[in-house]
Amino acid sequence: MATIDNNKKIRVAITHGDTNGVGYEMIFKAFDAPEMLDMCTPIIYGSPKVASYHLKALGLQANFSIIHQAEEARPGRINLLTVFDEEIKVELGQAAEESGEAGLQAIDRALDDYKKGLVDVLVTAPIDNTDVFHFSGQSRYIEDHLDSDGQGLSVMVNEHMRVALATRNLPLKQVAECVTKESLKKSVKTLNDSLMRDFRISGPRIALLSLNPKGGDGGLLGTEEQDIITPAINELVEEGVQAFGPYAADGFFGTDSFTTFDGILAMYYDQGLAPFRALTADYAVNFTAGLPLVRTAPELSSTLHLAGKNMMDGSAMRHAIYLAIDIYRNRREFDAPLSSPLPKLYHEKRDESDKVRFAIPKKREDRVAKDKAVAKPQKQVGQGDANAAE
Repeated sequence: MATIDNNKKIRVAITHGDTNGVGYEMIFKAFDAPEMLDMCTPIIYGSPKVASYHLKALGLQANFSIIHQAEEARPGRINLLTVFDEEIKVELGQAAEESGEAGLQAIDRALDDYKKGLVDVLVTAPIDNTDVFHFSGQSRYIEDHLDSDGQGLSVMVNEHMRVALATRNLPLKQVAECVTKESLKKSVKTLNDSLMRDFRISGPRIALLSLNPKGGDGGLLGTEEQDIITPAINELVEEGVQAFGPYAADGFFGTDSFTTFDGILAMYYDQGLAPFRALTADYAVNFTAGLPLVRTAPELSSTLHLAGKNMMDGSAMRHAIYLAIDIYRNRREFDAPLSSPLPKLYHEKRDESDKVRFAIPKKREDRVAKDKAVAKPQKQVGQGDANAAE
């Protein structure tokens, strides 16, 4: 089995996000901590001109090396890869189609380099979804452009819990029709696999929340719990997944029941995100499970209005980088025994009963008289002698 070098500096692709947003502020502040360059080799996908503009506007000091190809990245320094060199108008805090497109350009280039094996993980800075620039969200955009058969599952991670969402970015009136037994089972299995492989949790316990208030109140407030969620849980249990529920969200979070589970599946955005953010004290990271690429991002609400005000700190981005590195290493450790299984340390015993039986010579009639005439008794042929005779 090949040994795993956990001291290897992982190459972290970091996209700059919306060029009118807080991406550069968060990135450069994250690397204020000197130990960050000891942990990884960062490659910022963006624009040196835009980066310099942000640093000047914020009054920040940061050193970075400009590169044009990921192969040029060197450890021990902040590498800024030029995605585009043309002039772009920067209006801090203002929604603009041009600034949003610049953020997607950075993702495109980072994904190309990942497919070539030039970067190990991806961490994305925010791109706000506005009426001026509307897109499907970074998680789905990455999933659609990764050429992968897997479907991503958004998992919010903080110091207390891991919350996944059964539905993504849907109006509330569409949620019920999108919650099916098949979709729930698929989401839970993706979460279960991720908890084991990405977080190295053996036999994870997963809680499913109810869709309706009070868990449907015995069918008075809806029957999805009885008709969809409970049957999905029962089938998952039969298939070896430790799934529990459905739990009414208010009691589940209000009584600290969430602390007894390794993963939680919420039915819709606000059901999962509202308590998650309320109970986050230290850090919050958005992780896209179910993809071959390890992708994380700071879990933040809308931040565009904070751009240029020097109000962001680097901890959210720093924790997103930490988690990406941890998951990358966990996957390598989890996959290593599977790629090179140990040889058998024993040999299966063959059934040689027929060989023994047919190895015993049959007495012929012409030998019977001779055998009777010989006073010396004959040694009985046993299994060991028969095999030795062969």
